[in-house]
Amino acid sequence: MPEKIPQHTHCPICGKAIPVSESFCSDECKQKYQQMLKKRKMLVYVMYATIIFIIVVFTLSYYIG
Repeated sequence: MPEKIPQHTHCPICGKAIPVSESFCSDECKQKYQQMLKKRKMLVYVMYATIIFIIVVFTLSYYIG
């Protein structure tokens, strides 16, 4: 007969099984997650800035050219 597995979830960084009430298995994984979010947010800002830059360049080239 298979054993019952206690309720658990997995750490989003390393995948270790952790209690349902926890979000991360360690402070190290929590810091890595926060750094990942910070990098992702910066990437979104860079993408928006690039899109705005392209729109401005096309708009100016339309009026100048």
